[in-house]
Order: sequence, then structure tokens, then C-alpha cells
Amino acid sequence: MMVVDDSVVIRGMISRWISSEPDMVVAASLRTGLEAVNQIDRVNPDVAVLDIEMPELDGIAALPKLLAKKKNLAVIMASTLTRRNAEISFKALSLGAADYIPKPESTREASAADNFHYDLIQKIRNLGAKARRAAPVVHAPAAPHVQDLRPAPALRPAAAPMPTQTLPAAALARRAFSSQMPKVLLIGSSTGGPQALMAVVTELGAVIDRFPVLITQHMPPTFTTILAEHLARSSRRPAHEAVDGEVIKPGQIYLAPGGRHMRVARHGADAVIALDNGPPVNFCKPAVDPLFTSAVDIWQGSTLAVILTGMGSDGMRGGKDIVAAGGSVIAQDEATSVVWGMPGAAANAGICAAILPLNQIAPKLVRLFAGDRS
Repeated sequence: MMVVDDSVVIRGMISRWISSEPDMVVAASLRTGLEAVNQIDRVNPDVAVLDIEMPELDGIAALPKLLAKKKNLAVIMASTLTRRNAEISFKALSLGAADYIPKPESTREASAADNFHYDLIQKIRNLGAKARRAAPVVHAPAAPHVQDLRPAPALRPAAAPMPTQTLPAAALARRAFSSQMPKVLLIGSSTGGPQALMAVVTELGAVIDRFPVLITQHMPPTFTTILAEHLARSSRRPAHEAVDGEVIKPGQIYLAPGGRHMRVARHGADAVIALDNGPPVNFCKPAVDPLFTSAVDIWQGSTLAVILTGMGSDGMRGGKDIVAAGGSVIAQDEATSVVWGMPGAAANAGICAAILPLNQIAPKLVRLFAGDRS
């Protein structure tokens, strides 16, 4: 693990958190992107937390240089929560960063620091596990057997692993798609979600014109504002952060705003957005489950949901409610997910009608909304 930040306070805080985890070790704590580029071959980390604003070589300039030296390095961009830094974080994702995390404005704010602590450790653990699985295996020549008195490796299996695939992909149970024509598309995503969402909405075209699309992406305020703008550009359709009480209409992409859960409700003859400021669900706010579960009351078996890449199991319980009402769930497959937590939980729960690579999800949705039931 490599921590790169020009603030000695932030470096020290993150390093202490990582060192207290039984399955993590800080291999280097560095002040600039230039130091990181110069030392990555020696340090050889699985994960790097990379600040955006640094002297000599900032995070966005250091990122491609780091990835050129270590292709499977998982880079988490860290920045204060400003529009400029959010824009830079989105650019970093397009350049190969695995994820981003907003730093609290002040480490003296206990709740903000606690959330940052929890989110960072979970991101490091999940992304680090995938990076190690992707690393090439080097087989050392056989040596005479001697008693191994060395300490255990610093990076051990995670103490609390996220749900993973327990069966070969082909053996995971699939349900039949709903016999009812879908009337709404719901999408839930987290780590790796922005890139995945862009790939999906770019190809949806007429589906968006004829049906409403509601998205919950685990993301803080400001970031969701920018994500909505990116979704609008990618889809060439209207996309915006949802507003409490607005009527849900075809031709629109509604994105849950950061820091608020997005549900749907009935107001007279209309389905409307219902935002709430309740506690986190599955450690997330916004969370996917509230959206999925509430949609059942409006669209019943005509609800179609997609669970994209992300940590944890958010979306699985709501997906169960959708399936119980006669609707359908599609999950992204493990190979194309940045983290196969959320879609993996749904797949292993046996609620999915399809488990697909990212590039096959949009074409499948187009066929389903055109009347294909297979």
C-alpha cells in the first residue's frame, strides 16, 4: 500500500488506519507524485491512495506514469469535495484510476473522519484483493525443505471479505425474465460505476425516450451533480439529479443526489420522486435498496433492475423484492466488474435473470424493452 499526499497530517492519519488493519501494510508514505513515480518499482504496491493537489507532480499527472510502470495498480484518487476536484476525479477515472474518495474538509469533524476512514479501508481492501488476483504469478524454483521461521506476509486474506462468487459463473442459478413488459429501468452501482454507467447509457437510445431511467450510484454531493452532466452528454438525453416530488416521466434519467436516498411514491395518478434524509442503508447514502424496494409498489412485475459493479451487497435485498413481485434483475459479471460485490451478491442469491459482461448489458436491455422476453 502506498500513500501519496503532500499533507503530513493526512499521510500520518491514513498510514495509522492502514497499519491497524491485520491484512494491510503501508509500504511507502510519500509527499509528491514524483516521489511515487520514482519509487513504485521498489515499493511494488497493490494499491495507491493518490492526492490530486501536490507539488512537483500532481495526482492527475502522476496517474498515467504510475499505471505505465504497474498496469494492475489500483489507484484511489483522494481530494477535498470541490467541483474542480470532482471534475478532476472523473478525468482520473477515464485515465485508469480505480476509484475516488472525498477527503473531509477537517479531520476534527468526527463523523466526516469516521466515514472517510470506513470508506477508505473498504475501498483499499476490495481493490487490493482484485489487484492481487490480477497480478501475474511468479513460480520460484523449488528449494530444499526448511522450517519457515519468517513472519506471515503483511498482506493476508481480508479479515472480513465481501461476498464473492461461490459457484462457477455457468452454474449460478438464473430465473426466467418476467412475462410482463418492463415499464421502468432501475440501475444501482458503486465502485467502478461511473465508467460502467457511461458505457450502458451511451447505447440505450430509444429505451430512454420511451421509459424512465432511475439510477442510484454511491457518490457524495457535488460528484452526483457532475455525474448527471456526464450521463446527459453520454446518452444525449436529459439527465439530472432527482428533485423531491417531481413527476417521473419517460425520456428522463433521474440520478439520486449525493447524501439523499431516492425512492419512488404514488401521487394521484403519477409516480413521483421521494427523497429522504434518513440514516445510511448498507453503509451508503444514497443506497440502492430503497429505490428498488419502493419501485415495486409502483410498477410491480414491470420493474427491470440492473446491478453494476460495486462493493458490498446493496441492491440484493431490493432485487429480491423486485423478483418476488414478478420483475427481473440483471447483474454485471465478475470479469468486467471493478469489484464484484453488489452484482455478485445478487448473482449468488439466485435472483438474476442474466449475468452479463458490461458490453452486453445495453443490447440486452434494448431487446427486453422492445418486447423480447427470453
